[in-house]
Amino acid sequence: MADESPPTKLLSIEAALALVAANVTALPGEDVELEHCYGRFLAEDLHATIDLPPFASSAMDGYALRATEAPVRLRIVGESAAGSPYRGALRAGEAVVISTGAVVPADADAVVPLEDVTAVGDSEIELPAALEPGTFVRRRGSDIQRGERLLAAGTRLGPAQIGAAAAVGLASLRCGRRPSVAVLTTGSELRQAGDRLDEGDIYDANAPMLRAALLTSGARVEHVPAAAADTRDAHRAALAQALEHDVVVSSGGVSVGAHDLVRGIGGELGVREVFWRVALRPGKPLTFGVRGSTLVFGLPGNPVSSLVCFELFVRPALLGLQSAPTVRPAWRSGSLAVAVERNSQRDDLIRVRSDASGGSVVLSPLGGQQSHQIAVAAQADAVALIPAGEGGLPAGSPVAYLPLQAF
Repeated sequence: MADESPPTKLLSIEAALALVAANVTALPGEDVELEHCYGRFLAEDLHATIDLPPFASSAMDGYALRATEAPVRLRIVGESAAGSPYRGALRAGEAVVISTGAVVPADADAVVPLEDVTAVGDSEIELPAALEPGTFVRRRGSDIQRGERLLAAGTRLGPAQIGAAAAVGLASLRCGRRPSVAVLTTGSELRQAGDRLDEGDIYDANAPMLRAALLTSGARVEHVPAAAADTRDAHRAALAQALEHDVVVSSGGVSVGAHDLVRGIGGELGVREVFWRVALRPGKPLTFGVRGSTLVFGLPGNPVSSLVCFELFVRPALLGLQSAPTVRPAWRSGSLAVAVERNSQRDDLIRVRSDASGGSVVLSPLGGQQSHQIAVAAQADAVALIPAGEGGLPAGSPVAYLPLQAF
């Protein structure tokens, strides 16, 4: 993808994130049936098509009446139930039995709860105290009025947002399109689960791991056939196929060894490298490029490096393609449970367990922080950012962290 000579200075995480964000443009929107909108991002502002509530309604089970008549004895002249309004107008000295959510009759301006009145026979009630107009009445449009913005573009749709859209009668929403992502692992040593391992072989952990991570990012995962062997022909064939998608996520082959072919072959196929190598541990050899509108992420081959780079750079880009309002990692704030040594040259993303039982989030580093230790990483639920510097950070130090998306 670019000149193979190592740069004199590694790119900072922030600078690399800015370059990724600068190359992310939201994909065109598509209409999605409401039942399939969970987790999607709105591609455009959403406006209320009706008033909510669409009529003045009761907030209680009770009696609808004229507030100015209280205290008084009132004659019950009918009922307004949910879905079956009382059709007449209320006159002086009259009340209507009303259910929660039912239409408040014309000329009634208050509701008194059942428990606040005294029944007099079967057809009258005694109202002992005065009421303020509007008591227990939900005004028409008091939630939102027709034409007002209900949800902003970029909103991620959860249960409450889907419920609001359903309440105004929308059957489908304009959402950002889910990107098509090709996952490509490289390395002649990689074998698939169930294959026999000969001396020097390992199972391909990265492809299943990255596919799972992509599913939690809303991507449509496309399978490139088994890991590409360390030959130019195998890399060229696999990359050419992968580049037909919105995003390519490869792992391995991006360092400086004789068998690290991804960057060179990518350049031959028209990929323009935007950056290579970040001041990050693990994950330094990360490369990012573009070919037309296709984003190309070359992740390091060690599985923990691939996972860390995915969470830092790939996930935000995928969400941005789907109309998320920002192309940034969703950092949270926590504190270290124990002292941690710092790396003088690179920021560290260490694997931790988080504990929020005391109110604040305390992060406990796991033993085993090397980039190949995926079994240790499987015990983590977050990664914590330890900024580069001399010495260490004492226990209790505030740090940023990223939850690892399990579902």
